[in-house]
Amino acid sequence: MAEFDWIDWLRERARESAARPDVGLGIGDDCALLDVPEGMQLAVSTDTLVAGVHFPPETAAADIGYKALAVNLSDLAAMGAEPAWFSLALTVPEMEWDWLRGFADGLLELAKEHDIALIGGDTTRGPLSITVTVHGLVPAGQALRRRGARVGDDIWITGSPGDAAAALRQLGGPMQSMKLRHRLNRPTPRVQAGLALRGLAHAAIDVSDGLAQDLGHILAASGVGAELDLGRLPVSSSLLDFFPDDDARWRLQLAGGDDYELCFTAPASEAFAIELAMAQLGVSASVIGHITAEPGLRCLRPDGGELVLEHAGYRHFEAHVH
Repeated sequence: MAEFDWIDWLRERARESAARPDVGLGIGDDCALLDVPEGMQLAVSTDTLVAGVHFPPETAAADIGYKALAVNLSDLAAMGAEPAWFSLALTVPEMEWDWLRGFADGLLELAKEHDIALIGGDTTRGPLSITVTVHGLVPAGQALRRRGARVGDDIWITGSPGDAAAALRQLGGPMQSMKLRHRLNRPTPRVQAGLALRGLAHAAIDVSDGLAQDLGHILAASGVGAELDLGRLPVSSSLLDFFPDDDARWRLQLAGGDDYELCFTAPASEAFAIELAMAQLGVSASVIGHITAEPGLRCLRPDGGELVLEHAGYRHFEAHVH
């Protein structure tokens, strides 16, 4: 398949998935032209996925396309921004039609769900990697930030962390859970939850590299510490079935990464409003600890003992598969 045939085909597919009136000019010129509404700020984020680093090489093309956009939408969710536009830089070894079509199916399925328009990008030859840049809109001054956590705040997590990390642990083994594998390949960006948290949460971040490490970014930016109650970490039935040992499971949940859930802090006085908002969206959210004045993160077992983590999360230059 020729490169420009692929671009022409993708342009038509993208128009079908999301046709936004604020796109003055999309795919086809040297730049896209976009209309940013008055009173809104533009939230921009870029993520790259590399074969063998961010996804196993045998991952289905549709799942790769879906995840490439999902991880970027998760960044918008953490800022309380509404998705608007994205660009795609795709590097592939060969222009294989079946793979490209599957990749586009997954990518544009999620784009349609969130009404986010593909506005341009680039295609090159090389080892498989995907770079997506997303643009979102948030009312001026209302974006959620990592800084802002206050002493006494509750610490919340959406969903149940650890499932994707558990799926990675199972790769190549005799026992594998399809539910856990789905959580790895098709994470759910919590976009609507992020929008609902504007005005309720003091600070927020998406959990991509591990709950402990990403919460640590909030603590550092806010100049505070935290205590986590490990007994309150929400756990899926699949994770509990395959990792019944408490310490082993907690380590996956705290340091495994690839969850793409939202971790946020909020005053206890907003707990009911948050529970109501999440219930209306069908999103589970749990209080798992509180912000303290003493710097650092303490992870406490139900008996009061402390779980010490050797590694708080994923680091690109210290591991091989994310």
